Amino acid sequence: MRKTFPTLAQAKAWRQEAQVGLRRGTLNAPVKVTVREAAEQWLDEAERGVVRTRSGDRYKPSALRSYRQVLQRTVIPEFGHLRLSALTRSRLQDLVDRMVGDGLGPSTIRNTFLPLRALYRRALLQGVVVQNPTLGLSLPAHRPKRDRVARPAEAEALLRALPDTDRALWATALYAGLRRGELQALRWGDVNLEQGVLRVEHSWDHVAGLIAPKSRAGRRTVPVPEALRGHLVAHRRAHRSTEFVFEGSAGPADGLGDGEPSCPRRVEEARAATDRPP
Repeated sequence: MRKTFPTLAQAKAWRQEAQVGLRRGTLNAPVKVTVREAAEQWLDEAERGVVRTRSGDRYKPSALRSYRQVLQRTVIPEFGHLRLSALTRSRLQDLVDRMVGDGLGPSTIRNTFLPLRALYRRALLQGVVVQNPTLGLSLPAHRPKRDRVARPAEAEALLRALPDTDRALWATALYAGLRRGELQALRWGDVNLEQGVLRVEHSWDHVAGLIAPKSRAGRRTVPVPEALRGHLVAHRRAHRSTEFVFEGSAGPADGLGDGEPSCPRRVEEARAATDRPP
């Protein structure tokens, strides 16, 4: 490592600090790999399952698509030309402050640094860098509102207002608590109406198709309450020949937003109808 100083005293002071850093393991020679190159390598390894989450699971396809978008839209244009070891916390904090000044929301700002944090966590583990500049940033507070659980009477009113083709889908969402992707991936082989249970074995990604659930705890057995059972029995009579419970003309995703108008829009229209006085 070489540096030039205007005075001999400054040079000696830096040399002494560098020697202390070497002994403590907080200083090493700067690497030549750039942020852009490191990001491309990280994405490639994450897609192949080499790089995994802190819990040891593969990254979900949707998460990697989001990471790639953030890196290409913001991180690489800002820092892609820098060496990985040259990116400092102060540079990142400057970007945070600029995004706050531009009026971007807290979740958008925090999500911008998620892939960069994962990238440096990997580089630190490999000994490529000795510090993670993404740690200790001052980020705006993010306090999302908690999802509101529909009351039984409200759920019943909503289901009555829905078209017949949508009732089983939203009854399963309301009474069994399945996520969107889990509803799309639910197959008749996972539903046992005689025993009154259904198994969540997969989720659905609109690009990758069937994938593992969101977490390890996502693979589970869910009881089918009587309020839901009737909807599923009627739905099975009409869709016994399909593999997926909520399969439409374009596949499992068709029942949840690919039609015109989309299923979510039909539900909002039904909700509005239940809110109007008779």
